[in-house]
Amino acid sequence: MRRKYKQPKLLTQISGLISIVVILTVFSVSAIFSSMIENITEKSLGNQAMTVAKMVAQKEEIIEAFDDPNPSLTIQPIAEEIRKSTGAGYVVIGNKENIRYSHHLIENIGKQMGTSNRQVFEEGASIIYEGTGISGSAIKAKTPIFDRDKNIIGVSSVGFLNSESHRRVEEYRFKLFGFSIFIVLIGFIGAVIIARRVKKLIFNLEPEEISFLFKEKEATIEFIRDATIAVNKRYEITSMNKRAREMLRDDQIETGGKIINIRLIKMIDTILQTKQSSVNQNFLFGHQLYMVDAAPILLKEQASGAVLTIRPVSEIEEIIDELSTIKGISDNMRAQNHEYLNKLNTIYGLITLEEYEEVRKLISEEVKERQDIVIFLSASVKDPFIAACLLGKINRSKELKVEFEIDKHSNLKQIPPSLNTKLLLTVLGNLIDNAMESASKAKGDKAYVKVSFTDFGSDIIFDIEDNGEGVQEEWLEKIFEEGFTTKEGENHGLGLAIVKNTINLLQGQIYITTSDSGGARFTISIPKK
Repeated sequence: MRRKYKQPKLLTQISGLISIVVILTVFSVSAIFSSMIENITEKSLGNQAMTVAKMVAQKEEIIEAFDDPNPSLTIQPIAEEIRKSTGAGYVVIGNKENIRYSHHLIENIGKQMGTSNRQVFEEGASIIYEGTGISGSAIKAKTPIFDRDKNIIGVSSVGFLNSESHRRVEEYRFKLFGFSIFIVLIGFIGAVIIARRVKKLIFNLEPEEISFLFKEKEATIEFIRDATIAVNKRYEITSMNKRAREMLRDDQIETGGKIINIRLIKMIDTILQTKQSSVNQNFLFGHQLYMVDAAPILLKEQASGAVLTIRPVSEIEEIIDELSTIKGISDNMRAQNHEYLNKLNTIYGLITLEEYEEVRKLISEEVKERQDIVIFLSASVKDPFIAACLLGKINRSKELKVEFEIDKHSNLKQIPPSLNTKLLLTVLGNLIDNAMESASKAKGDKAYVKVSFTDFGSDIIFDIEDNGEGVQEEWLEKIFEEGFTTKEGENHGLGLAIVKNTINLLQGQIYITTSDSGGARFTISIPKK
């Protein structure tokens, strides 16, 4: 059976790749430079030979010695001293007849020079060339020697043997090789350090593991029922699931994926600055209310972004309602028990005092009030949802100790089937709750709310008025804006925004005036068609 090839780990791959790149780069550069060293060395030695030759040609002692009966006695010691101090292979001084006055081999003094000096004597040129003489192959430099009258009287010839050139080339190449090995070692150590750093940053995961985790995260986020969005410090969306793409519209994000909703931006800023574990607020997207939870994305204890989770408030309320049903029933039974116990105590006291007529009157009033409300709503309101909503608000008003009145002349029997009464309930519920809160805050036990409605004509009209502080004139322009509120704390400023959007959806109108008692009156007009 053929063995399956095991792929190297990421650390090995990164280290190997960087090391190979460093080795190829260093040795390629070294090879190129090595091929250039020989030419550079030859050129350097040629220039050095010319420098020595010109230095010799300009020495006064040598120029004056040409007039001596035996010039070599003076010139030879000087030439040898210069040869030894400069490392030259030879320093030869000759006259115009090519007779040597100096040579490192004494037996060659007085003999003809081994190479031609025609170009030097005829043209007065200084030349550099490679040639072979009696001393062997060498890089040579020749320059004319002038007397005080600028006449050529001789030649200065300096040569560096090729053996010296080869020695220098090998020396340079050895240094280059040592330096290359040092750079390769540094590169290899750096590759290991970088690879370990990369592995640490990706939590020691291999590419296959990272790919799997990414796909797993993507699949998980996509199938989360709630909308989930991740943003960075610049409010740019880095990821979002299918539910979020369906929910958010152009008034929340711009093309290219950037949050532009002002309240969402403020919420993100709060998370980034405070690094709280979780912040939640209510938002109105379109015509539906949503709960938005935000949590910071922490990197080295610094907030680098935020995660937003969005879910409809209606779903949360359904869960809460289900969980609190038993508690609500229990509280309601306790409240009714307390209320009726008080009434029974009153009845018992009246019976003890033999006030039987008052007992009959009290019982009749209690029964009549309940029956009158139910009978009136059943007779005047065709839609059971609206009737139930009003009955619920009556019970709520007793808990808040607010006098709640429904105009006895109200009538709502001609509701067209096309009208979405559940949307209408949203409007009524918010307006009545606001009216009771406003009246209770301003008047306490003397709080009063009145509701009247009619379906006469082509519109359905609702009036909700209270004896609270009313709506100030400067608030009229912005009272329906999302986030505007006169209450303290978070998650306020949404009720009237929801009311306005819902009425627009129903193609209706809403008006704000002052009630007869000095509070606010909200008038709603909803067309039947």
